[in-house]
Parts: sequence; structure tokens; C-alpha cells
Amino acid sequence: MRILVSHSFVYRYEPPAAGVIQVLRLTPRNYEAQYVVRWRIDVTPDARLAPHEDAFGNLAHVFTADGPFEELRVEVDGQVDTQNMDGIVRGTVERFPPSLYLRQTPLTEADAAIRDFAQSARDAGGGEVLAELHGLLDRLNQDMGLGDAADTSAQAENAAQAFARKRGLPRDFAHMFIAAARSLGIPARYVAGYFRGPNGDSGTADAAHAWAEAFVPDLGWVGFDPANGYCPTDTHVRVAIGLDALGAAPVRGTRIGQGDETAEIAVRVGQ
Repeated sequence: MRILVSHSFVYRYEPPAAGVIQVLRLTPRNYEAQYVVRWRIDVTPDARLAPHEDAFGNLAHVFTADGPFEELRVEVDGQVDTQNMDGIVRGTVERFPPSLYLRQTPLTEADAAIRDFAQSARDAGGGEVLAELHGLLDRLNQDMGLGDAADTSAQAENAAQAFARKRGLPRDFAHMFIAAARSLGIPARYVAGYFRGPNGDSGTADAAHAWAEAFVPDLGWVGFDPANGYCPTDTHVRVAIGLDALGAAPVRGTRIGQGDETAEIAVRVGQ
């Protein structure tokens, strides 16, 4: 499938910012399931993007912009050819052994409720890791409600809070899945990317989509999209990985100066 992506971030500052320093993880890599035909990132005001690879092998750019300015724009435009690998991830850059992805973070720490939930999936899975993971996928999708990204209270602080609410955004679904898998001793990691829904847009409540990958013996890394209830297909564009959403954040940085900052994010994913 050929997927077209248009993604913009507009930050406004009052009073004007004296400057910003930003890290962008907005560029997908080629691997067996996807080929990047073209990809472009523009920043306004003009700034030099310094490319590098972060610790997880994600393609990243760092830039600084000197102010004062009232508005900062980051715009992405690209085209990616994808194919359905039934969730199996091959040909990716792997900097760490799977065991690293057993590490808990504040966003993915499992509480007693999540551990009990995960154990019930293990009991039903009959000792097969892949069956256990599909059990987590199915039950999270069935039991949890997908929130509206326009509602600022929809996003939970961490996996435990989302699980208690029984509602969240795609990143929350990914965090819950990761927390449950790690509690079972299964390495799992966060994936940030894009999803082309049935109506030709992102198809979810999140501006840019998120899912998880777990390590399965004899298969390697396998993707699971609990917000949609199935493994990633050719409708997904994989951009960045991390231990959680912070490690794979599309945009992270700081501004120089004091005052209010507002952000407007828009995404369009089509064919």
C-alpha cells in the first residue's frame, strides 16, 4: 500500500520565545515491511536540522532556533510503501538485546490489577507466548474504551491509571499492553507511527498512532495494536521505538524564555 503522510505541529508563544531546542523523531526507516519513497521535514523559522541516530536506532534531527518569535512550525510531508507482514518485524535496526525491553518505566509500571489481568491471559494461553500476547491484545481492545484526543483529560498519566479508568488514547493502550507483557517476563516496547484508517485518515483518537511490539521466541519482534485490536498491517507506518512514549516522542525539547505555550497538531494519512 502507498501511504501519504502530512503532519504539522504549530507552537505559539506569549510573550515571544527567545529560542527553542528540539529533538524530532519524525522520520521512518526502511525495513522489510516498509520503504520510504520520499520524506521531508520543514521548520519555520528556518533552522538547520542536524541528523543523527538515537540510542534505539531511530532517525532523529536536532535543531535550535533563535528568537524572538511568536510561532514555531514543524511540517512533515512524506510517502511510504508498505506491505502486510502479519505483525512480524524483520530488517530493523536493533541496538539492544530483547532483555532491555523488560525494564519498567514510570509510564509502564504494572500495578496489581494489571499483573492479575496479565496472569489471566497467561492462564488462557496455555504456556504459549504468542497466544498470551494475543489474549492481552483482544482483552484490552474489548475491555477498554478509546478516548477522544480533543479531550485533554482523555490521556492517562501512566498504564495503571489508564487501566483503572478503562479508557485511554492509543498511547495508553500501548502502555497497558507493554506493562502487562513485561509483568509476564515478555520483552515489549513502544512504537510511534501512523495509521491509515478505513476512511483514509488516522482512524483513531490520536494525532499520530501508537502500538507495541513484543519479543516472541522463534519469531522475533511482533507488533500488536491494542487500540485497533489486531496486529499492524500495511496500514501502519512505523517511525520510532522506545521503552515508552517519552523515548519515542515525535517532538521533544524546550524553549528559552517564560510565558504561555500552546500547541496545535494536525495529521492526515491517506493513500
